[in-house]
Amino acid sequence: MKKFTIAIILSVMASAFVVVPAVTSAEQAQSKKQAANSVKFRQSLFQLIRSNIGPLGAMAKNRMPYDTDVMMTNAIRLEQLALMLPDYFEIDTSSFDVATEALPVIWTDKDDFLAKTNDLASAAKALQVVAQSADESQYRPAIGKVGATCKGCHDNYKKD
Repeated sequence: MKKFTIAIILSVMASAFVVVPAVTSAEQAQSKKQAANSVKFRQSLFQLIRSNIGPLGAMAKNRMPYDTDVMMTNAIRLEQLALMLPDYFEIDTSSFDVATEALPVIWTDKDDFLAKTNDLASAAKALQVVAQSADESQYRPAIGKVGATCKGCHDNYKKD
């Protein structure tokens, strides 16, 4: 647990200096190749998010036992991945025919999308605090808040 205390302190200190840029418009992709690469990188990032959410969801649904080490590790990863999302949406790929699950509104409602990425980072940080507390009664609600941030973004910005 001492490692987790240090990890939380470092994470809190680092996040105090992290400012997600208030980008209100994305740069248009200049070629189909650039658009395809941008989509590929975004999808890779979402796969990493998915791989870290999966075990948390299984814990919340009692499909696997609570494991504070996994919760802490995955929450730290999710916070960092969430902070990366705005960077990977700086290239607007909507003018090219590329395979993407992003709805076109993601490019016109950038402020809301950025707020939702911040919500994920905040929920992941809160999960770190709960995991550190070892209060098992708080695990499911904290995991649920992380999942709710994902759903909030999917509802508005992801094709079904």
